[in-house]
Amino acid sequence: MGRMYQASDMTPNSLDDVLRLAQNARGFITDLYLHWTAGWYGQCYDDYHICIDQHGEIYIMCDQLYRRKNHTWRRNTNAVGVSLCCCGDAKCYADGSFDLGSEPPTMKQIEVLAQVTAVIAEECDLRLDSDAHVMTHCEAAWKDGYGVPYGGKVNGVKQDDPDLRWDLMKLPDYCGDGKMTDGGSLLRGKAAWYQRKWRGEFMGD
Repeated sequence: MGRMYQASDMTPNSLDDVLRLAQNARGFITDLYLHWTAGWYGQCYDDYHICIDQHGEIYIMCDQLYRRKNHTWRRNTNAVGVSLCCCGDAKCYADGSFDLGSEPPTMKQIEVLAQVTAVIAEECDLRLDSDAHVMTHCEAAWKDGYGVPYGGKVNGVKQDDPDLRWDLMKLPDYCGDGKMTDGGSLLRGKAAWYQRKWRGEFMGD
């Protein structure tokens, strides 16, 4: 893990700041990966281009989104990593159950992550209707053969192995029924909704 910074020592950024960075990165970015830090609220790490804290505070950890950072195994070139500051004691078990721990993703974090995703995807022309170019770390790990499945083992290794990445595998649908749902689908769906809202597609509804 990279260097850790205390959010209390930093000044939060705005969504407009993210927009400016995304506009400057247009043509350079092909993929966006969504994470959690597996740390605590108030701790930001420079492995990621952007960190989002407990109450939705945005912390930009770079001067340009096309700067290469080490956030997703073998997928860091031309890629942006955005992470929620949370899940320090989250656990995933061999029977497919999991616990998001004492500092899980908050409703505000999830909404702001969706907004940041919407901005970057819009400006960098990344589609949100599949996991082809916008995905959670868990989804990337599944594609590359080292992620946690919904049951059993990967290459004989139990799911609770700490090296298996399951960031955002499941998230609570706070704005729906509150039940756990697929994290990647939830975040891409929310990001697409924000894009439509900002375009004014909901006017008159």
